[in-house]
Amino acid sequence: MVGEDKPFPTRAALAIGSLVTLVVLLAALPWLLSDYGLSFMVSVMSYLVLTVAWALFSGPTRLVSLATSAFFGVGMYTVAMLIKLMPLYATFAVALGVGALLAGVVGVLTLRIAGMFFVIFGFGLSEMIRQLMVWWEINKTHTMGRYVFVPFDATLIYEHLLGLAVIVFFVGWQLRRARLGLALMVIGEDETVARQVGVNVPFAKVAIFVVSAMFMTMTGALMAPRYGFINPNFAFNPLVSFQVVIMAFLGGLQRLWGPALGVIPLIILSELLQTEFPFWFSVLLGIVFMVIVYFLPRGVTGLIEDGWKALGRPLELQRGLTGPLVDAWGWMSRPIILPRGIAGAIEDVWVKIAPQTKGRR
Repeated sequence: MVGEDKPFPTRAALAIGSLVTLVVLLAALPWLLSDYGLSFMVSVMSYLVLTVAWALFSGPTRLVSLATSAFFGVGMYTVAMLIKLMPLYATFAVALGVGALLAGVVGVLTLRIAGMFFVIFGFGLSEMIRQLMVWWEINKTHTMGRYVFVPFDATLIYEHLLGLAVIVFFVGWQLRRARLGLALMVIGEDETVARQVGVNVPFAKVAIFVVSAMFMTMTGALMAPRYGFINPNFAFNPLVSFQVVIMAFLGGLQRLWGPALGVIPLIILSELLQTEFPFWFSVLLGIVFMVIVYFLPRGVTGLIEDGWKALGRPLELQRGLTGPLVDAWGWMSRPIILPRGIAGAIEDVWVKIAPQTKGRR
């Protein structure tokens, strides 16, 4: 009816509207940026998907995975191997299936171990697949790489990665509202307690590991057409795994959007270090990681949350503004007291000397 006040939009409606606006603006960037700017945004979007996908698994379970380069490389190399035999989107589908199958097998076999052993296994998995592909190329195909020439330019790659980023954020948002997300948080706190309350720990860990790996694999598949030539050392580069971990810790794991805050700063820093200090890049990147862990244990997200709490908390003075003024005035108006004056000081010296004189007599 006329004259009735319209209800204010809820927080969810505002958030959805803001996200839709952001996605529309990001989708329009290919027509606004130069070739270098578009190439930079392709890198940003690919690492954004990888980092958020990594956080889907490692965030709640608190298991640090270094297997990102394994699934990324599987997606990329599957497309490179099948691109001459199948249509492009068919190779994407096959890569996604291979990545999911590999993640399922690896998850069932390894997610019962934890701590440093899981970290070592993740890194070893990437190296094992890389060495197997090198052996296969040298001994079976007698080559050392694959050519990927398809009409899939940087604009199409960026748009597909943007769509994949929207999907991974939606999956993460739904996951935190679902029973599986709650189960994973309990597992991250204490697996023993999770089992006692009835959580199927192996299934939950394997399920989220497979979901995370599928996004990583798809990212690698989409990035394959960006490069004209792909070899195993390039596709299964272990540096991808380490950069994703550093980005996630820099951004923070407290919020779903936290890891995204570490992507752009680290990409800029990586390009700067690779350009200025190419031979010291790995060492400097390790130093950056140690600095982040030591000085920013909760990442940029933690700094934002602490700053927001500080702004929302009133400034409290126990005695108000007048208390410090009264204390200062009282101290300044206090008289200077000499307990016994100069005469007292002379008497003290005399008392010390007098017994010695009496002893000599």
